[in-house]
Order: sequence, then C-alpha cells, then structure tokens
Amino acid sequence: MSDNITPRLEILQQLADRMEHRRADLIAAEGEDIGTPCSAAAMEMDMAVSHLRTMALEAPLVAGKAPYGTVAAILPYDAPPIMVARVGGAAVLGGNQFRFSFSSQTPLTARLFAEVVTGLPGLTVVAGMDNREFGRSCVHDPSVRVFFICGGGEVGAAYEREAHHFDKLFFAGPSGLPPVILFQDAPLEAAVKFVVGRAFINGGQYCTTLKRAYIHREIYEPVKKMILERMPEVLVGDPRDPKTRIGPIKVERTRKLLDRALAALQAPHFLVEPRRDGEWQGPFLLETAEPPDTEMFGPFLALTPVEGDEAAVARVLPSRYPFLVAWFGTPPPGAQEALTEKFGMTYDNPEFIFTPLRLPFGGKGDSGWIIENRAGKLIKRDGAFLYSAELVR
Repeated sequence: MSDNITPRLEILQQLADRMEHRRADLIAAEGEDIGTPCSAAAMEMDMAVSHLRTMALEAPLVAGKAPYGTVAAILPYDAPPIMVARVGGAAVLGGNQFRFSFSSQTPLTARLFAEVVTGLPGLTVVAGMDNREFGRSCVHDPSVRVFFICGGGEVGAAYEREAHHFDKLFFAGPSGLPPVILFQDAPLEAAVKFVVGRAFINGGQYCTTLKRAYIHREIYEPVKKMILERMPEVLVGDPRDPKTRIGPIKVERTRKLLDRALAALQAPHFLVEPRRDGEWQGPFLLETAEPPDTEMFGPFLALTPVEGDEAAVARVLPSRYPFLVAWFGTPPPGAQEALTEKFGMTYDNPEFIFTPLRLPFGGKGDSGWIIENRAGKLIKRDGAFLYSAELVR
C-alpha cells in the first residue's frame, strides 16, 4: 500500500465507524424522511459500512494517479448511505475533497450526516441549502472539478449545458422501468424470489428495482402462481416494523410518476387489490400486454407473457431508459451480446437482491452519462463504471 493511500483508508475507516455508531439514528431518519422501511434502511447501512471498510480492494484503481481536487455531489433521496459510501468513498480514496448535499426530501438524514462527518478530513456536508442553489454554487466554484447529480431528464439537460465548467460531470438519470426476462428454461424458484424481492424492496424506490417482467408463455402460468404465493410477504405499513416492505411513499414527485405510469397502462389486469390512499400506495402487481416506457418509481411490477425467448429480447431492446436488464435461463444466440450492448448493467441469473456495491454501476442513453472535458473538448460517454477508477486522473 502506498504511503499516500494509507491515510485515506484510515479516514474511510473512521467514517465507517461513525456511521455504524449512528446506525439506529440514520435508519430512523430515512423512515421519517421518505418512509424507507427499517429492514431496507438497515441493509443500506450495513452494505455502506462494509464497503467503506474494504476500500483497500479498490486501492489499485487509484495507485499512482492524481486527484481532481474537489468532487461535489447532490445525493438522491433513495439509499443515501449507499451513495455516501460509493461516491464519497471513491472520492476520498482518490485523494479528493468530497463536498456533498442531500435531496431536499431527506433533511433529517442530511443533518445526521453533517454530524457524522464533522472533523473528518476531506468530507463536508452542505446541509440546509436548496439543491438548485448548491448546484449553482458548484457550477461557479472553480475548485469543484467533478460534479455528480441525479434526477429526471430535465435535470440532466440543465446541467449538461454547464458541463464546460467541470473536468467531469456525472448524471445518474431515470432508470425507467427496468426489465427482467424469464427465458423458457429459467430456474423458477430462484427467478421468482429475485423478481418479487427486487420489485418491491423499499416500495420500489431504488433505480435498480424491477418494474416489468417478460415471461416465456410456456412457463407464464406457473411463474404467476409462484409470484402470487409470495405476495403476502409484501406488506404495506409502518416503516418501523421489520416486516414492512412498502412504507409510505412520501415524495410527491414519486407519486405523480406512479400515477402517470398507471394512467398510461393499456387494459391492465391487477392481480392483487392495490392500496391507493395518499402516501399509502401499492403494491401494484398486474398483467398487461405492454408496460409504458416512461420514468417511474414506486411499488410496481407488470407481468407480460411472450411467445418465445427471441420475442422477449426484442421487447426490451427498444427501451428508452436502458439502465438495467436482468434475465434468468439461457439467452438465445446473440441475445446476451445485444443486451450488453444496449444496457448499462446486465444481471445474468443473479442471486442477490440489493446490487453489490462493487459491481460497475451506471446506465446508458437517457438513463445516465458522463461528460469529460479533455483539453477543452467535451466527450460524452455512458455505461457502467467504477467510481474509484473515474475520480482520479
């Protein structure tokens, strides 16, 4: 380990220790801020702490390279501890200063993280400032060389116009309706466990949650039956209850996106009676011939039977938001290559529910990109990447 990396790892170890010390407070704050069930918030915390404590695994990605300077970020409202670990951990490991703000939807979480990082070299929380004001300050501060933002397409377009102010600009855009394909030979038990767990975790309020499933017609009925057998586990309720999977959907924009997607459905057949009462929403499990290709968050899963494996692949390749695709079983010839070319992230018969933090992360097209300033020329690219490799020169 080089001499300049060891102190950075020690800072990240201290950050992990402090986050673990405030674990209960941070879990409660997520529930209060946006309704995250305590089971999901606990998983976020534990994964974030573990990631920070094992950042030495990423040291080879930064060894011998130079920092950019100040990396600034406006973190999304979903999974804030994960984003602190993933983006902040990489920034500090690379020798940068990390200046970050939180979504206006998570004021309690922001205040707690401000306390957590107080006195830690290289980390600064900007709490209580409007996100637009913080963004403007980053655009006009020449010390900020890298900026990370997320949100809808209009947010990405606004900051893309300011890309010349930075050495590197990251945009984590909408994930749309991430699809999963169940090919004819899919292992049903593993597939159904993943689909239900992944679709409704934290009320579907992660960009990596599934929203639509294309299922080979020969296995469609048994898959539907197995999904319905698991649905009693998907409880809507108090986020403090460990059994809750869907807490209150507190973010108004999320509810509006969900309403818009539901209104765009063509002849939907709901398989369970959803709850629609203000902040209390879902779960929305339904059958439809074709889910809408739109921005959406929330506890939503559309099942669509398809005639064959090739037909399933053909249904997902036109996705406007090619963030993520998962599949179970054996793709037909050429399909894996086509899906990998189209989507930022591909999960081949995955065994996890929450995406491991060291998998390359990012989408393509309208779902996310990086703009890099190379000698005055702006180069735009997309696809999955590792932050530690991106936050050094």
